[in-house]
Amino acid sequence: MFIDDTIAAIATAPGEAGIGIVRISGDKSIDLTDQIFRSKEGKKLSEYKPRRITYGYIIDPKTDKRVDEVLVSYMKGPNTYTKEDIIEINCHGGMIPVKNILELVLRMGARAADPGEFTKRAFLNGRIDLAQAEAVMDLISAKTEKGFDVALNQLEGSLSKKVAKVREILLEMLAHVEVSIDFAEEDIDEVTLDFLLEKSSEVEKDIQKLLDTADTGKILREGLSTVIVGKPNVGKSSLLNALVRESRAIVTDVPGTTRDVIEEHLNVKGIPLRLIDTAGIRETEDVVEKIGVEKSKELFNLADLIIVMLDASRELMEEDKQIINLIGQKKALIIINKTDLPQKLNFEEVETIIGSKKIIKVSLVEEKGLEEIEDALVEMVYQGQVRAKDSLLVTNIRHKNALERALESIKDSTKAIKQQLPLDFVEVDIKNTWEALGEITGDSVGEDLLDHIFKNFCIGK
Repeated sequence: MFIDDTIAAIATAPGEAGIGIVRISGDKSIDLTDQIFRSKEGKKLSEYKPRRITYGYIIDPKTDKRVDEVLVSYMKGPNTYTKEDIIEINCHGGMIPVKNILELVLRMGARAADPGEFTKRAFLNGRIDLAQAEAVMDLISAKTEKGFDVALNQLEGSLSKKVAKVREILLEMLAHVEVSIDFAEEDIDEVTLDFLLEKSSEVEKDIQKLLDTADTGKILREGLSTVIVGKPNVGKSSLLNALVRESRAIVTDVPGTTRDVIEEHLNVKGIPLRLIDTAGIRETEDVVEKIGVEKSKELFNLADLIIVMLDASRELMEEDKQIINLIGQKKALIIINKTDLPQKLNFEEVETIIGSKKIIKVSLVEEKGLEEIEDALVEMVYQGQVRAKDSLLVTNIRHKNALERALESIKDSTKAIKQQLPLDFVEVDIKNTWEALGEITGDSVGEDLLDHIFKNFCIGK
């Protein structure tokens, strides 16, 4: 795809900072910059060699007025991020300097870049594939070291290489199928069928292995939405404060203190946690508290994980049972608080009601059990299927959907081979698998999908 215009954008976050950067990319980058930049020696940027930083000034050619003191780097394509000529103007941080320089660059003939357009050009010019392009935003938005490592691994091509390897197997299968179709007058030998069945099974296992990482990958990318529920005054706010390590929520002996939702983002041993403290779920005539209870139930249904809190110093009440019954098949952790007080809770009754859900006994007053809670959260995220040190994880819902379609198609292929259906049927299923996997790397996507993906990027990246 030929791109004939030059784009520009502010590449640094808005606000006061030590430096601000205006990025320019395109074949007119150097000519455009020559119109507004003068080095300390009075030279144009084109008079210097590429891949060096030059000190000087941005000057408005209309007024000959200095706009700012800058450092300018010039990188010659194709060995750049976009594979085009790139200029980066490092000016003083703050909205005024970068805004003035960007406006000047646009006046000289550049076009304001769309969100993610620099990375889109990197993809369209063949420097990176679509999975790597999406990993760029994952790197920027990573909330933990583990999430960053997974994104960096994907940017370096780990997922792309695995997908490419599976697609090579599918091409090999297609070659065998097409040869057999071309010589349809001859019987399809058992060797061909055995080969197709073996390779189909191999592809199915590879795709399933990637899909098994999707839930964990999504959590590392977006965070684990965790809702703390329980009847009033059971210790929900105390748990949030303990995990956050500060007094974020008001804690009193008065039931119903928390009437609205309190949300905190934290890092629990590499797991980004979106922790939500809710109003105690109970029947109430208080109008404000009733709204909070309804909001709690709504968040309950949307959460990835439910933390149900019970009070060891009180008997199991109908309110507790109703909350436990709401869990259903959701992932849940049962925390029994106030174990430092005289025990009235019937633990055997709790175990009977909750079934196989994990129970942890704690005393938040004495700060006992927090480590066990954090370990349980990590264990529930990885589920024994994905090791915490694994870096090849599917983190993107678009990738997951493509893998699910690929898995369904290859299973249809396996079924057709086993039933010895005409090879035209097998060929269609293999091609569908191949194309679905190609959507991950961008080998088989349309312009509309590309626009949808890159519009979520930040401008300047």
